[in-house]
Amino acid sequence: MAAEENEITHEFRFFRVYKDGTVELYEHHAPATFTPQKIAPSDDPNTGVRYKDAVVSTDPPVSVRMFLPRITDPSRRLPLLLYIHGGGFCMQSAFSPMYHSLVATAAAEASAVAVSVEYGLFPTRPIPACYEDSWAALQWVASHANGKGPEPWLNDHADLQRVFIGGDSAGGNITHTLVSRVGKLGLPGAKVVGAVLVHPYFAGVREDDEMWMYMCPGNEGWDDPRMKPAAEDLAALGCERVLLFAAEKDHLFHSGSNYAQQLINSGWGGTVELVQNWGLEHCFHVFNPHHVKATDMLQRIVSFIQHGYVS
Repeated sequence: MAAEENEITHEFRFFRVYKDGTVELYEHHAPATFTPQKIAPSDDPNTGVRYKDAVVSTDPPVSVRMFLPRITDPSRRLPLLLYIHGGGFCMQSAFSPMYHSLVATAAAEASAVAVSVEYGLFPTRPIPACYEDSWAALQWVASHANGKGPEPWLNDHADLQRVFIGGDSAGGNITHTLVSRVGKLGLPGAKVVGAVLVHPYFAGVREDDEMWMYMCPGNEGWDDPRMKPAAEDLAALGCERVLLFAAEKDHLFHSGSNYAQQLINSGWGGTVELVQNWGLEHCFHVFNPHHVKATDMLQRIVSFIQHGYVS
């Protein structure tokens, strides 16, 4: 290969781009998330949680991992959590050990049916694939509202009038876009009650903003509403409650925290709770799930999902 073909044309937080178009992810940035191991679903005899994968779409390829907690009363409908994993829009998987464990634990603790989305990642599928795939998964979930969807677990056990959407990092960003789209377009058959945004990415750090725009060739510039939430989208957010986490030692701390104030200033009629994780790093709960503060975070999310739920 000629020397000029090896020339690096772009360098970002998570990857570099060569002159010939090759994209190289930086393994050293997050070794636990780089090319993650993908584990097959298997039931957990300790928690009673059962797991199953399903195909939402073959073109484009979208799939989900479903989590069904222990069922003690078959007549009781359970809230549903749609989870969007993090990974900078270019790494990780719903099927990786860390996200499988995170969502399985949430499903068990909250007694909720959970659906974790496997969406398209850059560079194989540039942005907006992540948003469109996640929206397709949400619509697929809603298609079970009449009890005649393709998955019996959702038909028989999910309360689609109590849907929660949540995610961390890139997944928190995608969560906002999904809920704002629900506010604008609706979601026939289902009701999104709440959104959980854990250390979400939003515009405010130039290095990351430039990286996001590179991953999204059709971006709308620095004010792209998927990157920088628009006031009109915030005002019409399609849920009643928002739970937002921001970590003090996270370079996204201010952009995440500002989201809460922007939401309040927009005139949106719901309630927002901002939890600041003092002294902690970005997504510490994913990389160290046994940290005492990770346990506290999980319990806040569980309470958020269970709040006001009558069995």
